[in-house]
Amino acid sequence: MTKIFLTTFGLLVAFISCSSPDTKVEQLSKPNIIYILADDMGVHDLGCYGQQLIKTPNIDKMAAEGMLFTQHYAGSTVCAPSRGTLMTGLHTGHGYVKGNFAMENEGNLPLPAETITVAELLKSAGYKIGIMGKWGLGGPNDFGHPNKQGFDYSYCYLDQRLAHNYYPNHLWKNFTRVDLNNQYSHTIFANEALSFISRNKENPFFLYLPFTIPHGKFQIPDDSPYSNESWTTNQKNYAAMITLMDRDIGRIFSLLDSLELDENTVVFFTSDNGAVKGMSDFFGSNGNLRGYKTDIFEGGIRAPLIARWPGKITRGSQSNHISAFWDMMPTFCEIAGTPSPKNIDGISFLPALLNQTQKEHEFLVWEYFHYNYGWKPGSANPRNYLQSQAVRMGKWKGLRKGMKNNSATPIELYDLSKDRGEQNNVAEQCPEIVAEIQQIMESEHTDSEYFKN
Repeated sequence: MTKIFLTTFGLLVAFISCSSPDTKVEQLSKPNIIYILADDMGVHDLGCYGQQLIKTPNIDKMAAEGMLFTQHYAGSTVCAPSRGTLMTGLHTGHGYVKGNFAMENEGNLPLPAETITVAELLKSAGYKIGIMGKWGLGGPNDFGHPNKQGFDYSYCYLDQRLAHNYYPNHLWKNFTRVDLNNQYSHTIFANEALSFISRNKENPFFLYLPFTIPHGKFQIPDDSPYSNESWTTNQKNYAAMITLMDRDIGRIFSLLDSLELDENTVVFFTSDNGAVKGMSDFFGSNGNLRGYKTDIFEGGIRAPLIARWPGKITRGSQSNHISAFWDMMPTFCEIAGTPSPKNIDGISFLPALLNQTQKEHEFLVWEYFHYNYGWKPGSANPRNYLQSQAVRMGKWKGLRKGMKNNSATPIELYDLSKDRGEQNNVAEQCPEIVAEIQQIMESEHTDSEYFKN
């Protein structure tokens, strides 16, 4: 299908609600938006969430000057589908990318040509759009390329498999391959981010920073300030990577202040899924949450979220609002003063940011499909299978796992108000809640081309 490029508001209204955002934000110009995404970092890897070993002074300061969310969720328990929910406003039950899916050539399963992304919506609202980091939703020669999905400027790993190496032989600057020689990719992305902000200081901008830190491989030029710790090399590097990212986030805030953009810029910080087992067990990255990355338990999908907007967000505040990645599209659109699409799963939480009356979700949904294997282009069977599903409904969390071997595996039920660690399965005591969650799981699932139940 030919890509539909949205260049004017008039064209855009065919896809979006005609109602205008009504949350009250007094502003002289459209606010800049920066969204920083860590990779495989647990909720409790930050000092402001209770971390004791890893130093994160700048992110902690961000929380002290903004709002910390206690019940925010990633889009998935692994990389690509989590990022897909962010870009589209659709949870993984409705989304096209429901799991990690590697193509035969460089790149991952691309977003379809007709996808309406948050980048396109903000671009239509007059924003300059940039991304530096890990993309994972298309390759250099398909419609999933970020510059074909609304971004004006990109400097990326397009293929998330290559992003495991922090000293890659190449990255992609827009459509140009940039060959590298022993350069640390995170430093490139951080410097590119600073340049993007400086170049666009006179325009409203949306900057998406999907950093690869602290995803393994655990590589870093210098493991300070942990060099003298009696830890393993990987443990030192993991902590040093997070502290390096924190330092670069501090550089971003310093630049915003020097350019007098600070008060007109809202900055978000989060992570794409839970931490991996080894690091979480040592650092307490997932706290007392059960599970890790690839699990549908809270340890796999719960994410930190911090938002800072001087003069708008109350300093040092906390929110218990239950939110997820697919809420970011409508939130960004409302901040930008532009309507968001119909028929998405997200709800803007700008009211929560501004201490106004906030609409709540009836439920949140996750589906996790196992990584593709043995697939070749043109194959009739992509050989993916639905591994697990979960629903958060108020205080209740229902999930079923191991569905490859038994699609009718029973639903487990947890009362998160009493059992944050999901240790006490109360499904037998609450059959009516289980039945309601099962109905949601079934009604909220739609097949996509490569992910069919």
